[in-house]
Amino acid sequence: MDAHGQLGAFLQARRAQLQPQDVGLPTYGDRRRVPGLRREELALLAGVSASYYTRLEQGASCHASVEVLDAIARALRLEETERLHLRDLATACRHRVTARRPPAERPAQAVRDLVRSLGEVPVVVTGRRSDVLAWNAAGHALLAGHVDPTGPESPADRPNMARLVFLDAHIRELYVDWAAKARAVVGNLRLVAGRHPQDARLTSLIGELTTRSPEFAGMWADHRVRACDSAEYELRHPLVGFLTVTQQTLTAPSEPEQSLVMVTTAAGSASEAALKLLVQATTAGASASRPSDFSAPGSGPRRR
Repeated sequence: MDAHGQLGAFLQARRAQLQPQDVGLPTYGDRRRVPGLRREELALLAGVSASYYTRLEQGASCHASVEVLDAIARALRLEETERLHLRDLATACRHRVTARRPPAERPAQAVRDLVRSLGEVPVVVTGRRSDVLAWNAAGHALLAGHVDPTGPESPADRPNMARLVFLDAHIRELYVDWAAKARAVVGNLRLVAGRHPQDARLTSLIGELTTRSPEFAGMWADHRVRACDSAEYELRHPLVGFLTVTQQTLTAPSEPEQSLVMVTTAAGSASEAALKLLVQATTAGASASRPSDFSAPGSGPRRR
C-alpha cells in the first residue's frame, strides 16, 4: 500500500471506531450503512468541508496543513502518538519517494559497551525493523534462549523480534498474554512504517507477516499505533517458570533508530529471584564453555 493508501486507510479505520454518541452527535435512531461516523460527520467535527475530507481520505489530496491535521486528530480523539503518526502519513503522502533497500544496521560501539556492562540486566538492542542487533547473555536467555546467540553478529541471519512473536511457537508460549505483546509489536511497526514508507526491507517484513500470520493481518488492518515505551508482561519461562517483568524501551544515545529493551523485575519479588537464578545459570554455562585458565587442551590440571 502506497502513502496515499496508508493515510486514507488510517483515517477510515479510526473514523469507523467512533460512534456518534461518543462525540455528542445525534443518531436519530436511524440504521447506519457504515460503522462509526460518516465522513460528513467527521468533517463537521473537524471544521472542514465534507468534500475536502473525502478527497483526503480517498488519497486525492495530500496537502492538508498541520492545523487541519490537528483538527482532524481532535475530531477522531487521537492520542499524541496517533496524532504524530497522522502527520507522518501526511508528510509521506506529500513527498513521494521510491522504495529503497537501506544498508544493514549496526549498533554503535558505545551501545555494545553499554549492553556488556549491564551483564545481569537482560538487554536486547533492536533496529528500526525490530531486527536484533545485539543482546547480552541474560537478554538472550530470557527472551529467546532457543535461538542461536550469535545470530545478531551476522546481518543476514539476525533474528527479528516481530517475526519471532508471530511465527515462533516458543515465543508464543513464553508470553502468557501473547495477544497483548503481539498488539504492542504491531502498534510499534505501524509507527515505524509511517515514518519510513520508503523502507523496502520493512515493507517486505510486513508483507511476510501479513501473508503468514492471520493474527498479524487482523491487527495490522486495525491501524492501531503504539509506542513501546514500557509494559509489564507475565512470562512462562521453560527454565525458571512464571515471572512478571517490565520491559522498558529506551532510544540508543548515538542511534535514534535503534532501541534498547531492558527487562527488570520488582525488588524482593519471586520474579526477581527467578531472574537471578536464570542469570546465574546463564553465567555458569558461559563460563563452563570457556577454556579454564588453569589447563590447556589435552593436558591435565596444572599443579601449583
